[in-house]
Amino acid sequence: MNDFDGLAAVVTGGASGIGLATAQVLAARGARVAVLDLDPSGSDFYAVRADVSDDAAVRAAIVDVAGHLGGIDILVNNAGIGAVGTVADNPDEQWHRVFDVNVVGIVRVTRAALAYLRHSDHAAIVNTCSIAATAGLPQRALYAATKGAVLSLTLAMAADHIHEGIRVNCVNPGTADTPWVSRLLDHATDPTAERAALEARQPMGRLVTADEVAAGIAYLASPTASSVTGTALAIDGGMAGLRLRPRP
Repeated sequence: MNDFDGLAAVVTGGASGIGLATAQVLAARGARVAVLDLDPSGSDFYAVRADVSDDAAVRAAIVDVAGHLGGIDILVNNAGIGAVGTVADNPDEQWHRVFDVNVVGIVRVTRAALAYLRHSDHAAIVNTCSIAATAGLPQRALYAATKGAVLSLTLAMAADHIHEGIRVNCVNPGTADTPWVSRLLDHATDPTAERAALEARQPMGRLVTADEVAAGIAYLASPTASSVTGTALAIDGGMAGLRLRPRP
């Protein structure tokens, strides 16, 4: 399948996890791909080091990758950081930092890329949101608040830019088997039991894979989704919508 032939894509947080899987699937389907990441070393793609909380660095990185790719047609806002705890556990500084990366980071990158997207005949933005935006998860107050903001921001962006020919959607992954989740498990008292608990709360009984999320992102970014905008695509093993009875 070469449905991305002739299109240029930028993926933030593209050096690992969901971002890397997304960059790989877009490239395999014909896109010219560049990634922005805090640590892009070893990337197989054109990669620029950029902190999405630094506006000047973001603007310079977007100019760089747009020049290399010959424009930008697709922007995947995937960069983000996590947080664990209730509202009693995270200090103000951490609240500001996580919002600055997860929410304002999307604003900075999109703002810098808009001039290029407006000149595309197939402009698409996909934001990485989370099941935490729509389901109450324990010990995720700060993280969930940022992802709730990403969901609302996605809808607002879709409304603002629809008449410019720019589609905006997001994916809502369930707990995904990524390096960030692996680090959480490493710090658990009983990593094996914690992993089993995370798997058990998803109706399919397993974690979502990065490749599965990347496939959803690729769909939303692709020409086949040309009538899809303002949509949140759940890739969560049924976690958001299913209420199963216990197995006999």
